[in-house]
Amino acid sequence: MKHSTLLLQWRSPPLPCLRPLSLPTRSPSSSLSPPPPLSPPLTTFSLGGGGGGGGGGELTARERRQLRHERRESRAGSANWREEVEERLLHKPKKKPRASWTEELNLDLLARLGPRWWVVRVSRATGHETAERLARALARGFPDLEFKVYYPSVREKRKLKNGSISIKSKPLFPGCVFLHCTLNKEIHDFIRECDGIGGFIGSRVGNTKRQINKPKPVEVDEMEAVFKQAKEEQQKADQAFEEEEQGEHVNIRESIKLKDKMISRLKKETSNSGKGHKSLIPGVPVRVLSGPFTEFTGRLKELDLKNGKATVGFMLFGKESFVDLEIDQVDAANT
Repeated sequence: MKHSTLLLQWRSPPLPCLRPLSLPTRSPSSSLSPPPPLSPPLTTFSLGGGGGGGGGGELTARERRQLRHERRESRAGSANWREEVEERLLHKPKKKPRASWTEELNLDLLARLGPRWWVVRVSRATGHETAERLARALARGFPDLEFKVYYPSVREKRKLKNGSISIKSKPLFPGCVFLHCTLNKEIHDFIRECDGIGGFIGSRVGNTKRQINKPKPVEVDEMEAVFKQAKEEQQKADQAFEEEEQGEHVNIRESIKLKDKMISRLKKETSNSGKGHKSLIPGVPVRVLSGPFTEFTGRLKELDLKNGKATVGFMLFGKESFVDLEIDQVDAANT
C-alpha cells in the first residue's frame, strides 16, 4: 500500500517591476557559521610618572585588587573599614514608619501624646468671654479631666476724669485660646460644639474621600516664649501707668499753684478797684466814661466788686433798661 504525503509551500510571487536578485550559490555541504565574538578592550595601567614610554606596564587582576585593598586600608587608618561601616549603620537613626490615612483620621491616638498645649480658634472680639465659657463647660462635662485654659492678655490701667481707675484687657494673640489637656476624639468633638469655638489649629489629613483638620500640639519652647512675652508686656504696661500717674500728680500741683496765684491777683485787683470807687453805691446816679454808652447817665443798680462789674439802668424810650459795664467805665454823676 502506498502512502501519499501532502506538502504545502507558499512562495511570494516576484514583483513585476523588480528584477529578481541573484544570490550567490552555496554548496550543500557549506554551513552558516556565526561571526567571531568581539574581544573586550583591555584596561591598561601605567606605573610610574612621566609621559614617556619607559617605565610603564600593565597590571594583572590580582595586582589591581591588592592596590584597591591597600587604598581602603590607608583611608581607614589603623581601624578596619568594615567595622567602621557596620558601626555607622548601627547608629544610623531609623525612620519612623509613616502612619496610614486611617490612623491619621483616628483622633483617639492623640491621647498617646499625653498632656499637651493646643490652640483653639475663637472670636477676636469676645475671646476672653469664650475662654471662660470653655473652662466652665469642660469642668461641667469632664469633672475628672485636668486642664488649663490660658488666654494671654495685658491688663491696661487708665485713670478717668472722676478719679476712678478702669482696667481693660488687651489680648496678645487675638482669636487664639491655649488649652492644656490630654486630647482625644470625645473631648475634641465636645470642644468644637461649644459656643464661640471655631475649631483647633492644625493641618489637613486624610485622602480624597475624607479629610479632617487634625489638631497640632504646641511645643514646650514655644509656650515658654508666649509666657515670657506676656510677662514682659504686662511689666511695660504697669510701668507706663505709673509714669502717667506721677506726671498727673505733678500737673495737679502746678495747676493748684497757678490757681492760688490767680486768686491772689484777683483779690488785689478787687481791693484796689474798691478803694478807687468808694463813691459808687447802688442807687446813686452814674455817668458812663467809655464804651458804646459814653456820656450816658443812669442809675447804678448793682455793684460786683469781686468780678469788677456794675449794672446800670438807662431810660430808653420811656423804659428802664439794665446794662452790665465794667467798674472802670462808670463814675458818679456829681463828680
